[in-house]
Parts: sequence; structure tokens; C-alpha cells
Amino acid sequence: MKMLIAAALAGVLLAGCTTPQVDPIPGSITYGGQPRTKLTKSPVGSLLTHQFNADGRVAIETYVLQPDRSLKLIDRRFRPIWEE
Repeated sequence: MKMLIAAALAGVLLAGCTTPQVDPIPGSITYGGQPRTKLTKSPVGSLLTHQFNADGRVAIETYVLQPDRSLKLIDRRFRPIWEE
């Protein structure tokens, strides 16, 4: 019985470890679909970053190259644009 409870608890905890999906916004590489060109020389699993202006802030996005050579958006951070 203790083993069953421990397994159920472990399953619930592991289910909470999934990362939420990040949807593309205007300015993202994958906004409106995948890019026309494919990254053929980069190894699968490579990380790419993309930086652009979004609503008065700088968006910094991280992508991972999938086995089918498409890009998957995995993270987005924002920082303010500093005026000098």
C-alpha cells in the first residue's frame, strides 16, 4: 500500500515538471509559421537566441532545433528599453 501511495505521489510531482508552451508573438521567428529556410548545418538540439523590440520592451527568445529541422520556441524573457 505504501508503495502505491509513493508511486502516485511521484506521478503527480512529475506531472508538474512540464514546461508551459510559449506561443510566438509578432517579431518571433516562428510567428506565422516556420521560416522558409531550414538550418541544415546546425546539429539537432542546438539553441538559438533571437532579440527584438516588442511593445516598448526587448524580447529575448530561445529556440531549440528539432530533428525535422524546425524551430521550437522554449523561452521568452522581457527587459525594458533603456533611454539614454
